[in-house]
Amino acid sequence: MNDTVRRRRSEALSIRPLSGHIGAEVQGIQLGSQMAPNDIRFITQALLTHRVIFFRRQHHLDDLAQELFAQAFGEIVKHPTMGGKTGSAILELHSHEGGRANSWHTDVTFGLRPPKLSVLRALALPDAGGDTVWANTVAAYQHLPSSLQDLVDKLWAVHGNDFDYAASRVELLHDPVAKEYRKKYAAQVIKTEHPVVQIHPETGEKSLLLGHYAQRFVQYDTHDSNRLYEILQAHITRLENTVRWHWAAGDVAIWDNRSTQHYAINDYGDATRVMRRVTVIGDIPVAVDGRKSVPHEA
Repeated sequence: MNDTVRRRRSEALSIRPLSGHIGAEVQGIQLGSQMAPNDIRFITQALLTHRVIFFRRQHHLDDLAQELFAQAFGEIVKHPTMGGKTGSAILELHSHEGGRANSWHTDVTFGLRPPKLSVLRALALPDAGGDTVWANTVAAYQHLPSSLQDLVDKLWAVHGNDFDYAASRVELLHDPVAKEYRKKYAAQVIKTEHPVVQIHPETGEKSLLLGHYAQRFVQYDTHDSNRLYEILQAHITRLENTVRWHWAAGDVAIWDNRSTQHYAINDYGDATRVMRRVTVIGDIPVAVDGRKSVPHEA
């Protein structure tokens, strides 16, 4: 593709915010393995501004093109316990194989270096339902009372993969597929101590680092941890702080994992929902006082 075509494509780019605090739809671009540098810069800035961005009608993408596109933003990595498709870093999330992430979480926070961002592509969808909701964890921190900000600035939490969304769904406790998925998910237990407030490495903003992998606060008992967790999660997931995306086949979402949580709504019964995700590795989170996350010693 010559520079003139690249320039025209970049000039056609537009962005439409979807809510007051998070989310935007990007129009006028075809994602792929050979993107113009200006387009990559545009997407990067849009992501930092809107936290999650959406692209319609990207049917041309296959697994390889999705991976190569994601590599424009950093090193892609397989899921630490679930791996990826053979010869690929692609993680398939199939509703009939345990892949229903219907609780609020930030991806892979049980690891020392949670993802920087994820690229999610929709392949098959139910006739109704199956939306995903994202929440802005930077705005959530900013809207906390100052006294609560002072408290959480100093807090740390233990995150682990031996609690996961498959275990949290009461209706699937006796589902053999869900049980097998959970068994594989936590076959290697990984735990990390993260600051509850991390400094975004590119914007310098403060962001709440919680979600369903957070098991307890360091030096807090279970009761107090649970109560405080509920308070903070309620701030994160306020409706005013969220955006909801109604998927169509061929849609792509990219989100900044350092400033969001998300929830895949499980409201479609036995219908089929198939998504494919690529993640880009992130930095070790840094606390307000400059300390970095560390592996948890049991």
